[in-house]
Amino acid sequence: MNVTIRDVADAAGVSTATVSNVLNNTGKVGPNTYGRVLSVIKKLGYIPNAHARHLASHDLRTLGIIVSDIENPFFPEVIKGFEIRARQLGYDAILSDTNYDSRRTREAAERMMEHKVRGVAVMTSEISLQLIDELARRKIAVAFLDLAPVGPYMSNLRIDYVSGVKQIVAHLHENGHRQIAFVAGKHSLKSNRVRQQAYEKCMRALGLSPGPILPGDLRFEGGLAAGRSIAGLSPRPTAVMAVNDLTAVGVLKGLLQAGFRVPQDISVTGFDKTRLAEYSNPSITTVDIHREILGRMAADALHELSGSSNSHGKEYHIGAQLILGDSSGPAPH
Repeated sequence: MNVTIRDVADAAGVSTATVSNVLNNTGKVGPNTYGRVLSVIKKLGYIPNAHARHLASHDLRTLGIIVSDIENPFFPEVIKGFEIRARQLGYDAILSDTNYDSRRTREAAERMMEHKVRGVAVMTSEISLQLIDELARRKIAVAFLDLAPVGPYMSNLRIDYVSGVKQIVAHLHENGHRQIAFVAGKHSLKSNRVRQQAYEKCMRALGLSPGPILPGDLRFEGGLAAGRSIAGLSPRPTAVMAVNDLTAVGVLKGLLQAGFRVPQDISVTGFDKTRLAEYSNPSITTVDIHREILGRMAADALHELSGSSNSHGKEYHIGAQLILGDSSGPAPH
């Protein structure tokens, strides 16, 4: 049976208001009563409702995080870093998953407003700028992934995708690859467009023609279809750069099913450095964008915006680092 604040009050012979004052450490309770109430709380195993306590004190210490797809291996470490840092800063954290659906994104933002969160980390591109503005107008801090300029109650988290793509293309080029295919993601997502544009620019800077560019959906299934398509191309590229690790694992599976060896016949690279890339066989060459740090940084940005007298946001930068796996090697002769 759940123990309520009324049970504690009855057992201690005090009012529920007195129990509330003890829980919130208001200083309005005498030492003897204070000790008696604490003793009853311990004896009954009462666990206070944090949300109710915050409501009573008008201090709602909650942060929200909105992600595109909880099944995507990119997000668990982001969420982990966010939640750990939020707790360190004294906040509760709530999560919403949009499944790349703009309607669900609005519903997620409305849910955050209903919970009166102090800030929202937006880890998806499906949110509209109007919705971000609406959150900021309500003085709800927002930290987003390179969606808009910084402003009142709005901070930007900028990941150096371009540097990561450059490192992958340079690595493949140094290993003799000249025909490098690209498996894209959802073009509606800015991070996907930036990666593809950086790939095309890097190829041209090396005097190479981009392509072929194959469609993907950021999921394993899209990568699998792309891998099977690449296996049937003539001439066949010697390397494939996938927009993320989940796509790369799908490409790898499609090529292996078609009888190709990776990396002896064709190299495969991903992006994001998820555990999936590490545990894949062969392990995937990828780019680390420090996802747990990203989550922690988002929580810090929201805390700074919501707790500071200066409500103007900041620009935060996250670097990218090439991580070599076994899925890439010298171009076949």
